[in-house]
Amino acid sequence: MLTGGWLPASAQAADPLVRTSSGPVQGLVDDGVLTFRGIPYATAPRFMPPIEPAAWSTPLAATQYGPICLQSGQNPFPGQAPKLPQSDDCQNLNVWAPAGKTAKKRAVMVWLHGGGFSAGSSMEAISYEGKNLSKTGDVVVVSVNHRLNALGHLDLSAYGDAYKYSANLGVMDLVASLQWVRRNIGQFGGDPANVTVFGESGGGAKVLTLMATPAARGLFQKAIVQSGAVEQMGMNLTAPATGRRVAELTLQQLDIAPGDVARLQAVPYPQLVEATRKALKQTAEERKLPAVLGSGYGLDWTPTMDGDYIPVQPAGQTFAAQSQSIPLLIGTNLNEWTTIGNLLNRDQIRADNKNTWSAEQVAAKLKERFGDQADAVTQAFLRAYPDKKPADALFVDTFLRVPALKTAGLKADQHGAPVYTYVFSWETPALGGVGMAYHTAEIPFVFNNIAITGALTGNGPEAHTLAQRMSGAWVRFAKTGNPNGPGLPTWTPYTRASGATMVFDNTVQVRHHHDRELLKLLAPEPAH
Repeated sequence: MLTGGWLPASAQAADPLVRTSSGPVQGLVDDGVLTFRGIPYATAPRFMPPIEPAAWSTPLAATQYGPICLQSGQNPFPGQAPKLPQSDDCQNLNVWAPAGKTAKKRAVMVWLHGGGFSAGSSMEAISYEGKNLSKTGDVVVVSVNHRLNALGHLDLSAYGDAYKYSANLGVMDLVASLQWVRRNIGQFGGDPANVTVFGESGGGAKVLTLMATPAARGLFQKAIVQSGAVEQMGMNLTAPATGRRVAELTLQQLDIAPGDVARLQAVPYPQLVEATRKALKQTAEERKLPAVLGSGYGLDWTPTMDGDYIPVQPAGQTFAAQSQSIPLLIGTNLNEWTTIGNLLNRDQIRADNKNTWSAEQVAAKLKERFGDQADAVTQAFLRAYPDKKPADALFVDTFLRVPALKTAGLKADQHGAPVYTYVFSWETPALGGVGMAYHTAEIPFVFNNIAITGALTGNGPEAHTLAQRMSGAWVRFAKTGNPNGPGLPTWTPYTRASGATMVFDNTVQVRHHHDRELLKLLAPEPAH
């Protein structure tokens, strides 16, 4: 029996057979969990909407992960899984379900991977393995591959009705996967009327996008956004004129006439990536679009708010009205991108990091970073996170925390389903302790995958305890829309007045507006 979850295996006669709407699939049993990999949920020619795959009658051996969608970037995070083959034909998903039958169908949790809208896959990281979450939470877990970058979001709508929705094909793939879940998940013991979409980073942005997509209405009932709300990605999507300009410049780069756009079907993918890279850069510079990360101008792939398939911004001036009745759980990590450089340059900083600095060195660095506000920032930080050290104030994230709070406030303004907020501040003891609560660090805890991510988490008792608390909260939210339960203080919904935030660390506690003063110092509102 396979227990590691990563080696391919051939289907055996005793392995589970499930009949889907397209045909039978044969998986395997891994430690009491039914496991199905690489099930096709759709197919599509390049730049065309997804359709149901051709039916099959011979059982499909769903024992190996399917090809992932073509990439135009790379995620720099530790804990990456073995690289999988890339293909244009990549609309497939994975399912984990407890083997035992119950009288009541199980809640379903659909994971959307990170990597912005440019890169990533359903199994790009070992922490995405769904077996433990399914087994300990008694839920059905699904993870999805979908089209990315130019293949998912190049706006060719100006070149014919066939391309009307090409700017949002990646979202259409996600909708198709959720439609597959609705049609088929009952065969795996899941409840198609109790589906939660959850994702991290770009996956969280995809969750927000689906909350504003009419075609996705009714296909999920709850939503979780982990480190995924950004003003230019997720909260707001590409403007139609911007997307059309990227397409125009792409055709120019490829020397393709507007009336001959069908030639794009035959353009080698690396050539398409290079052409669109230049087109994105030129468009950003022409329109003076600030980069999502870093300084200067830049434009990343996102869906387009076209006024049709996606008629409104997910969390622009208001939160998408269609999702008023959908509970939301949203949060960020304390350090996010501020410590990624440490993780990638451990050898260089091994003898020069926050754990080696003297008090005098810390004071000097705080003064260098914050100037005359150094003392105020340090004191506000220690009031917000009294278990931390002054040096930790150098690494506080505002890039994701501030928009997450804005998104939560807009959701709370609807006075509909509740919104819950959190901060993950647990510092990994691994990697020399320099990673702290970095971007993606919470994922092994959500998936209850501490044992298989020991190089990242240390695999110690404190990590296991926190994973049980976090994973349990996510599961309860998926089942009921309320994360409260054993191991947690009472987690009240966020409102602008209460500012309730669950802080996940070795001590788990609910704080109210705990970092408001700190954020005002670190990320003051721009003058109007």
